[in-house]
Amino acid sequence: RGSQLGRSVIGGALALALAAAAALAGAYEFLAAPQVNLNRIYRLDKATGEVAACQYGLKEGTIGVTICYPPGEGAAAQAPSEYQLIASRHEQEAGVFRVDLRNGGVSICYVYNEAVVCTPAAK
Repeated sequence: RGSQLGRSVIGGALALALAAAAALAGAYEFLAAPQVNLNRIYRLDKATGEVAACQYGLKEGTIGVTICYPPGEGAAAQAPSEYQLIASRHEQEAGVFRVDLRNGGVSICYVYNEAVVCTPAAK
């Protein structure tokens, strides 16, 4: 009976550890900008709404560099919620939509002056 209880406790602890790892694994979402001639992706922290972006850049004599833009005005962490990125179907749009799935707020995020900025959320 003691070994059954031990296995049950270990099994429960393992299940909790796996659930925690799965939750951490899904902390970010990545989305390419819809603009067809732009190699930029946006990164979203799904819990805080923080948005950053990265793209490929040419650098003479090298294989190139990854250029990243940190969160700027409106793109820093927001109130804790459940956020998602959505791209428009407009093939010349460099920005993306950040949506708050809990309250319906929508912001537009894009790169401006070496940082990602987002408009204030609207409904």
